[in-house]
Amino acid sequence: MTRHIRHAQYFCALLLVALLVNAARVQVVQAPSYDRNPANRRPDIARYEQPRGDIWVGGRPVTGSRDTREHLRYERTYKDGPMYAPVTGFASQLYGTTLLESSEDGVLSGADPMLAPFPLWNDFTRARNAGGDVVTTLHPAAQEAAYRGLSGHKGAVAALEPSTGRILALVSAPSYDPQPLSGNGSAAARAWRRLTADKDKPMLNRAVRQTYPPGSTFKVVTAAAALDSGVVTDLDAPTDSPAPYRLPGTRTRLTNASKGCADASVREAFTFSCNTVFAKLGVEVGAADMTASAQAFGFNNGELRVPFPVARSTFDTTLDEAQLALSSIGQYNTRATPLQMAMVAAAVANGGQVRDPYLVERTTRPGGSTLAAAGSRPIRQAMYPSTAGLLRAMMRDVVEYGGGRKAAIRGAQVGGKTGTAQHGLGNSGIPYAWFISWAQGEGDLVPRVAVAVVMEDAEAKRGDISGGGDAAPIARAVMEAVLKSP
Repeated sequence: MTRHIRHAQYFCALLLVALLVNAARVQVVQAPSYDRNPANRRPDIARYEQPRGDIWVGGRPVTGSRDTREHLRYERTYKDGPMYAPVTGFASQLYGTTLLESSEDGVLSGADPMLAPFPLWNDFTRARNAGGDVVTTLHPAAQEAAYRGLSGHKGAVAALEPSTGRILALVSAPSYDPQPLSGNGSAAARAWRRLTADKDKPMLNRAVRQTYPPGSTFKVVTAAAALDSGVVTDLDAPTDSPAPYRLPGTRTRLTNASKGCADASVREAFTFSCNTVFAKLGVEVGAADMTASAQAFGFNNGELRVPFPVARSTFDTTLDEAQLALSSIGQYNTRATPLQMAMVAAAVANGGQVRDPYLVERTTRPGGSTLAAAGSRPIRQAMYPSTAGLLRAMMRDVVEYGGGRKAAIRGAQVGGKTGTAQHGLGNSGIPYAWFISWAQGEGDLVPRVAVAVVMEDAEAKRGDISGGGDAAPIARAVMEAVLKSP
């Protein structure tokens, strides 16, 4: 009898081991495949059973969570949703996540392993940690100034701190409120259909995902290439530039919006934005040096992330001389995001050095302790420091004597460059109005802010549209907001 009991004991122990092994197989080995099964709602239920971490701007959260007491319990909420949507994106139970809500989803949802005090235990129990927070680099007053400035218009604003690359403002207009997309009911579906059908594309982040011909603002890059390559050694010497200028190898004649451009010096041509001078200058610099200079500023870089991806700004590398002439004045195939053109202005302000922009200052655990910090960004030399000094002086001339007067700030040094970019079939579209600039306060040792503004629907008549008239006042408001802060 004892032998039979012992055999039964061994058999039961074997069954228990088999059950434990199978449970481990299901919970650990096969768990990923079960998680990916569309019929399995448990990951979604677990994901939304606790509040999501928050995105912070200027010491306050601009997101929150609402308890719906449904299966997918917590729903995302937003404060000043349209103003911050180009930064936060949305977190929807139906349509997923975008922008910071997507790139920082691991921290915000609590899935990031760094949030787990005992990661291996969490893997076994399938437990989820409380979500962490994301602290942004945004300057709230600058963000509001940019948002108000673009109100009723279509366009974008990007503002940077030149010495660090911190993004101070990132606005796209028209914008949208991400709140109605948060849930999983019919209201969220209706909001999605309405937003995706809108011809003005309010969910398109024009500041980082849309590229435009930069027009005359690109003359900053052309001037830097000409100075660095030695093609220009005296900014005040005549350039032997005809007006109009016949594009090499063609019968096409390039004209100017300004008078007095024939044989103008580089300084005069920059101040009054003479197309003929800079088109000829680009040809003299040559395709290789123009391409190298553009790429040093960040053009043709398809890997920039802030931390979400930024559209690639482009300078064509296969150009004949006529195409090079047009590219050198920001037309033909030259395309740039507003963030890229803010980087160009920042490079001038920062002695020729470019720091890649970033939007997340740090991420924190639920208790507030730092999880990860941004740290210093790599430096890239876009031009010689002496070239940057000359460009700063020329950009100041644009604000003092040229088309950028509306960007002037009392008691501050302000440099700028206007731009009017043609586009559409046969240049039939309403020209884009551009303005890029930087500002240094009276007591500041270095410039504190660089800004790029583009407007797709400037209100002036077609022939009167200009970056100085339409975009410069918005840039000024953003710069003032930063300079007024401690």
